[in-house]
Amino acid sequence: MAKKPRNAAFIEDPLWYKDAVIYQVHVKSFFDSNDDGIGDFPGLIAKLDYIAELGVNTIWLLPFYPSPRRDDGYDISEYRGVHSDYGTMADAKKFIAEAHNRGLRVITELVINHTSDQHPWFQRARHAKKGSKARDFYVWSDDPQKYDGTRIIFLDTEKSNWTWDPVAEQYFWHRFYSHQPDLNFDNPQVMKAVIEVMRYWLDMGIDGLRLDAIPYLIERDGTNNENLPETHQVLKQIRAEIDANYPDRMLLAEANQWPEDTQLYFGDRKGKDGDECHMAFHFPLMPRMYMAVAQEDRFPITDILRQTPEIPENCQWAIFLRNHDELTLEMVTDRERDYLWNYYASDRRARINLGIRRRLAPLLERDRRRVELLNSMLLSMPGTPTLYYGDEIGMGDNIYLGDRDGVRTPMQWSIDRNGGFSRANPASLVLPPIMDPLYGYQSVNVEAQDHDPHSLLNWTRRMLAVRRQQKAFGRGTL
Repeated sequence: MAKKPRNAAFIEDPLWYKDAVIYQVHVKSFFDSNDDGIGDFPGLIAKLDYIAELGVNTIWLLPFYPSPRRDDGYDISEYRGVHSDYGTMADAKKFIAEAHNRGLRVITELVINHTSDQHPWFQRARHAKKGSKARDFYVWSDDPQKYDGTRIIFLDTEKSNWTWDPVAEQYFWHRFYSHQPDLNFDNPQVMKAVIEVMRYWLDMGIDGLRLDAIPYLIERDGTNNENLPETHQVLKQIRAEIDANYPDRMLLAEANQWPEDTQLYFGDRKGKDGDECHMAFHFPLMPRMYMAVAQEDRFPITDILRQTPEIPENCQWAIFLRNHDELTLEMVTDRERDYLWNYYASDRRARINLGIRRRLAPLLERDRRRVELLNSMLLSMPGTPTLYYGDEIGMGDNIYLGDRDGVRTPMQWSIDRNGGFSRANPASLVLPPIMDPLYGYQSVNVEAQDHDPHSLLNWTRRMLAVRRQQKAFGRGTL
């Protein structure tokens, strides 16, 4: 059995994720230790005490692997490495150890639906003989109309789920961007490679893996290519590896689906213990919390909770208000989407795909009462809450930046140069800091709020302290 380093700060409990409060961090945007304008692992280590003192107990890292970063790291070109901008593998190992020393567990991304088109697997596949195992690491076709019943997810940029590759002289399949070819899980070699990647990071001490975009792992003619039975067989193989060798680790499913479809990602063993993912995000609940606040009516929340099926005893919903992506409105009706767009994103620049690219505070127009109300609901709902870095101080966003970058700007630590994020020339920063009078780092920063007992930061700390005292929040039911 694979072991990870342990210390007195950890209480051995295979259900630790039920008591977790997760803090989502982007390495590149948190703290720059070497003044090159890009956040890094040494910078993250330097701020671990801040994270621990906030009152969370789990850190979720966005992808930090080698990547062209055309999709902010979700386009991985090497699974066993650290992007050189973020530090070294030694830095990553030290970060994991230092987090564990503070009683903080670490979750990272296992992006297995697709890779970058720069990944050696894809470069080998496109040059390999048609029909060979190397070619079949990815999904290819001579017909771009194949799987024509499949929706396009990134409607703003993609016109098809197929892209022609002139080297392979075939079309390759991609559910996301055209530079992110989908892996072919009908090829046993792909499953073997994925298990090896998973073992690599779990052996290093990672406590949990967020499985990105898992409803789309398998393709079949005549279906919408989401939530297929064969996808669940893939997940059962991954979970079997966890149960056999890493019983204290956790799998978190990112499945932006209706509750009855997401329920299947927990799996089932005679109705008690799930045999797929330990946790799954409850995507339909999130927009309905915003709708409830807008309408001053609890019905949107109670209605979706009534529609949420029972899940196995060892499983847990993960709940959230915001994250690194747009506030997705896929899991609402067309009428509800129009209502939420008009209420929270009347400026059309804030809209992207089927969602809203804004942070929590701007969504609520800096109304402290509504910010506290939504956070109070999040922290008292059934499930494990996730907080997005910067929301604990009411950080703003920049809708003038492309894609979802506007909600991924540097953490605002102080009124110093670049908000205390970096001493680098502002022109060399990975993303520009927020500068406007309401949300800029001169007005909103950790240092100022740390010394103000009535600040949003200290309110958040107090709320998290209350939650820690009562296990019923994580393990109870309504």
